[in-house]
Amino acid sequence: MAVAETQLYAKVANKHRRKSTSVLLESLLAKGFPAHIAQKALAATGQKTIEDAAKWLHSHCNDPSLEDPIPQEYALYLCPTGRLHDHLQEFWKESKRQCGKNRAHEIFPHITLCDFFTCEDQKVELLYDTLKRVGDSFSQCFPPSISLSLHSSTSYLGFFIGDSHANILKEFALAFSSEASAQADCHVKPCLKQLHLTLAHKFYPHHQKTLEELAKCINPGESCQWVAALYSRDMRFVHYQTLRALFQYKPQNIDELMINAGDFVYVDPTQQSDVSEGWVIGTSHRTGCRGFIPENYTERASESDTWVKHREYVFVTASRLFTQTENEPNVKLNGEVHNPSMSRSVTNVLSLQNATLRRGVLVMRHGERVDQVFGKSWLQQCLTADGKYYRADLNFPSTLPKRKDSMKNFECDPPLSSCGVFQSRLIGEALLDQGVTVSYVYSSPALRCIQTAQHILQGLKLDQKVKIRVEPGLFEWTKWEVSRVIPKFMDVTELAEASYKIDTSYSCIIGVSVRYQEFCFYLWLKQSTL
Repeated sequence: MAVAETQLYAKVANKHRRKSTSVLLESLLAKGFPAHIAQKALAATGQKTIEDAAKWLHSHCNDPSLEDPIPQEYALYLCPTGRLHDHLQEFWKESKRQCGKNRAHEIFPHITLCDFFTCEDQKVELLYDTLKRVGDSFSQCFPPSISLSLHSSTSYLGFFIGDSHANILKEFALAFSSEASAQADCHVKPCLKQLHLTLAHKFYPHHQKTLEELAKCINPGESCQWVAALYSRDMRFVHYQTLRALFQYKPQNIDELMINAGDFVYVDPTQQSDVSEGWVIGTSHRTGCRGFIPENYTERASESDTWVKHREYVFVTASRLFTQTENEPNVKLNGEVHNPSMSRSVTNVLSLQNATLRRGVLVMRHGERVDQVFGKSWLQQCLTADGKYYRADLNFPSTLPKRKDSMKNFECDPPLSSCGVFQSRLIGEALLDQGVTVSYVYSSPALRCIQTAQHILQGLKLDQKVKIRVEPGLFEWTKWEVSRVIPKFMDVTELAEASYKIDTSYSCIIGVSVRYQEFCFYLWLKQSTL
């Protein structure tokens, strides 16, 4: 393909196909939104469509920070697409499976060109124009492929960029930062140190060898189209954890948060010490509202899951267009690539694992618990004046087991709800349908866990054959009980008298009196010997 045709393709590929920001703003102003609120909505949604901005405004109608003049933070990344991106994603997935999550899993594969900086909402469009102009000026000198060399240390694994190519990227970053700082009146700092593409960061030293072996499977010379992308994030939640909602939760009390499946919630780890067991307090990314949510309705998400991509510049080179074959997947301009071969390879791996699996361990959490349905004061809702239990709602358990001490101890050791019992038994029936057989059952001493195990065994039709071994070491001491008294659990004799199938002859590994520091050491010791 001629150089002139390459230049023409680059112009078409990077042409803005969205409405200009001024048109979007005028449309929102015509709907009656104040200018600063409309600009905030556009900046938070990437200034893409009226529909996105209007939906954001509707969702944030009760956001207490809606009027706050807090700008977004922006960063410029160089991101790979094509086959190299696919191999990097496979490495991400396999390294997480074999070695657990590390800091690199928080963000997608990228080379940082300009680290995060703030920009006022009304000046963001100037960043887009700057990216387009600087990209055009560097399109002819951008390298057809970037030299990547693997580098490893005890806490870092990644590709370093070759000096000659790194110099071009640094010049590009410097040009963008200089023009953006001047045009948008913001302080943009280019990355002028060693440019790199991180594969793993802050991992356990004993995982280094495994990660290196996985990284050697990546061919850094694979075909790749590089994209300079401008991302934004909410600067208020930079040091927070991000959770993803697995289920919808409707508040039962005024201090609880409404979430839908798929919502993201920002959680400050330093503010959780006084929160009741099983709950977290956080701020909804979708609505901006704050409140309590049951933690087992969520899972950990990646830091970049809530970031917004604003604009990108696709670097198209002649060699890239020459080498693309009919068998290579088409690269979309938004950086997303569909690779059918990847799906097939994952399926093959799973099939191989299933074929070779002979013995295994099933790890489960407990079913739905009453305090996550009826709130922290659930026990007060179903006690008579003389302290007797009654079923105030059909989702309360029909009865509570007898215990030697006060019923008040059920507050810290709550039972399953009726739905939780149903969930547990249904899981057992599903395992039975799949031909799964269970030889041993170990459970935390928490009542909800004992009940979950009992009903799963009933679903498996093994409740008369397999007994539950109570192991206090399975309780989440490090999660909930730091600087608190240990919950008063029912002992094995009480549980057996309450008709739970308990193995009273089992000697636990960790006693109930274990302290926080002792348990942390035990976890580390067990993990290091696996």
